[in-house]
Amino acid sequence: MIINGILTENISAFSGYIVNFLFILLRAGIFVALMPVIGEKKFPGQFRMGLAVFIALLLTPVVHFEIRENQIPLLVLKEILIATSLGLTVRLVFMAINVSGHYISHTVGMSMARVFNPEMGQSTVISEVYGIMAMLLFLAMNAHHDLIIVFVKSFELLPAGQINIAAIVPVMMSMGSKFFIISMKIAAPVIVGLLISHLLTGFLYKAAPQMNIFFIAWPLNLFLGFLLMLLSLPVFEHVVGINFSDMRNEMIKVISFAKG
Repeated sequence: MIINGILTENISAFSGYIVNFLFILLRAGIFVALMPVIGEKKFPGQFRMGLAVFIALLLTPVVHFEIRENQIPLLVLKEILIATSLGLTVRLVFMAINVSGHYISHTVGMSMARVFNPEMGQSTVISEVYGIMAMLLFLAMNAHHDLIIVFVKSFELLPAGQINIAAIVPVMMSMGSKFFIISMKIAAPVIVGLLISHLLTGFLYKAAPQMNIFFIAWPLNLFLGFLLMLLSLPVFEHVVGINFSDMRNEMIKVISFAKG
């Protein structure tokens, strides 16, 4: 009887750990899948899954979930929502960088030069170049370490079941405006410079209508576009670096709002 009682207690304790592990893995898996660089499809799926399982295994003994059977569907929904919100918060900058590359490509006249990006679908070459530079800067700043630390702290600051869904919606909507602001800040030097070039070539066409302005303007725009991109690299580094440094604060902001 004593042995049966000990076995029963061990089984019940182990089943509690399994429930904790599954809920932690749910939040960790979604967050890792949306993380910049690490969550990209270029990385093997086994690596992303292994990282999520590793985080869940480390946190299972120290994180406790108070779960009732009739609350499981709601808890799963809340965990998916908070993990997606945190993941999109840190993914936002890379999405804005991709869009800024599209803006520049259309302005320069390279919108037809497209490559297949498994993350974004059809993407321009300039978007790919900006994305690679952003990835290198992200790793050089060790921003991924800060994101993982804040994510681990989220289980302490925001336990399962204590998520205010209504408070997250306005925060996520405000990120839409920030998305376009970041993309325009990155693309602004090139777009403004080429706008001036278009105005000058327009005046040139009015002064000499017999001139084939297309064969003059297109190579000129290409040259000026690449020159402005080169000269605006400090602006790119400044804007992207600030937003990478602010990712941690944005995650804390989402957690604090979700805590209600």
